[in-house]
Amino acid sequence: MKSTRLRAALAAATLLTSAGAAWADKANDTLNVAFTKELENVDSYFNSSREGVVMQRAIWDGLIYRDPATNEYKGNLATAWEWIDDTTLEFKLREGVTFHNGEPFNADDVVYTVNYVADPANGAKTQRNVNWMKSAEKIDDYTVRIHLKDKFPAAIEFLSGPVSMYPNEYYAEAGPSGMGLKPIGTGPYKVTEVVPGQHFVLEANEAYHDSPKGKPTIKNIDIRTIPDVNTQMAELFSGSLDLIWQVPADLAERLATMEQFTVSNESTMRVGYLAMDAAGRSDPETPFKDIRVRQAVNYAIDRETLVAALLKGKSQVVWTPCFPSQFGCEQDVKHYDYDPEKAKKLLAEAGYPDGFTTDFYAYRNRDYAEAITLYLNAVGIKTNFKMLQYSALRELNMKGEVPITFQTWGSYSINDASAMVSQFFKHGSLDTSRDDVVLADLDIADSATDPKVREEYYSKAIKRIADEAYWAPMFSYNTNYVFKDEVNYTPTPDEVLRFTTMAWN
Repeated sequence: MKSTRLRAALAAATLLTSAGAAWADKANDTLNVAFTKELENVDSYFNSSREGVVMQRAIWDGLIYRDPATNEYKGNLATAWEWIDDTTLEFKLREGVTFHNGEPFNADDVVYTVNYVADPANGAKTQRNVNWMKSAEKIDDYTVRIHLKDKFPAAIEFLSGPVSMYPNEYYAEAGPSGMGLKPIGTGPYKVTEVVPGQHFVLEANEAYHDSPKGKPTIKNIDIRTIPDVNTQMAELFSGSLDLIWQVPADLAERLATMEQFTVSNESTMRVGYLAMDAAGRSDPETPFKDIRVRQAVNYAIDRETLVAALLKGKSQVVWTPCFPSQFGCEQDVKHYDYDPEKAKKLLAEAGYPDGFTTDFYAYRNRDYAEAITLYLNAVGIKTNFKMLQYSALRELNMKGEVPITFQTWGSYSINDASAMVSQFFKHGSLDTSRDDVVLADLDIADSATDPKVREEYYSKAIKRIADEAYWAPMFSYNTNYVFKDEVNYTPTPDEVLRFTTMAWN
């Protein structure tokens, strides 16, 4: 028997087809793609969603590119780079590159971009991506230096990912709002239409430079935001979508049996976790200030069953506030194996023999979040479940108004522990613990030039985070991609849809 969701999708597909839905076909050289989550702003520095990362890699370029298969760093907008000293990087820039609006790329663009996003007053959404940079300096038209605030050996990794270069003249006038409505980059695709949060149309950049990203082979990418997975499925069946991703495991398994679709499962760097208000920002009397309550939450949840029953694929249980492959992500930490009786005992010791009630927030994967709340309810932690849009929940988190929340983080696909553990445990707006000892260890780990010292201090910080149960790490994610057989695509483990590697069969 087919699943309820699959039956609903098939029924909706029949309605769409009978209503004359537009059929996607490669004759128009347009790939039709669905996003599930609304993208709050296309400007890559003013959103922090995975959809934003996908758009960033398509529209803009960075100075450096990391090959997702070999992890080799290659020149993109820069052709060469070297460390002048421990806090200064010098880049030789690629000549002959133009932005989508015809503005030539040169050192002025790098200087403007870096100086703008590195200034916290300008409000870049994910400060961790940019706050290690102090400023940029023009040496000549095609030579530039980036000055760091302190030693930061992960600089090359960050420059190969979330740090994109913007046109200085255009951005000075348009700003983040203008860039969000009419994005201009040097990337392989240029944007021809934006309906904020709903619809984005990309067109191949025929003048794209000789980038390691590769030149596009599909001319047009039409992206629509379709929050409901049944509607996405219906449009896939009716032919008005060519590719969907982040497909639930049960649906992916059934679609894999159908000849007209290709289903691909790939691991990702995304980690799901519960963050608890150990610092008491949401309420000075919150139960989560007590380590015994936080430990109880950790013991209450059967992670192995969640992975086996819901995530499946290449997902795995995670015990750390970072992804295992990231440099410095210590794995020898305290584990909280499923033990509901121990959880109840700890709650009683903390003064909650009958449990307590708390608001519980999530923004994605309702079925995962609801399963987690069932485990919490079973040990006496009764939850008022609140499902919000990502941007709304992020704002509440930044204000410190959330007692416990199910979150995920993909680290912008940066393979360094600083991209996750330092993002959430260095007293920033999203730090729910505010532990000075952790902060001091991370400061050393982030700035040490000796890899062994970095590993030592990341290990100290991560072990303390686990011992204090500031988070309840859950699992790593995998992503199911479903696309029509006429689409040729091989997903990569970094959870980035690379349109330049897609082609028609």
